[in-house]
Amino acid sequence: MSRTVICRKYKKEMEGLERPPYPGALGQEIFENVSKQAWQAWTEHQTMLINEKHLNLMDPESRKYLQQEMEKFLSGDEFDQVEGYVPPSENS
Repeated sequence: MSRTVICRKYKKEMEGLERPPYPGALGQEIFENVSKQAWQAWTEHQTMLINEKHLNLMDPESRKYLQQEMEKFLSGDEFDQVEGYVPPSENS
């Protein structure tokens, strides 16, 4: 049976991650409070941010920016969107 967490993004009990996605305290906090679905949504959004904003992951400022956006995204706060991106509608 998979483990469940009360997801801080979706505010309900959902399937949890199999292991912490980051090292240290931040990874443990995500592991304990973020659902697998929310983490998957973040990784997709993160990929768009990296690609569209041409972020260099070797640059400490880019990594810091992504971590800040991750915190906002997973907490349900306002987060950066990719300019011009229109999500596909569920009816198409």
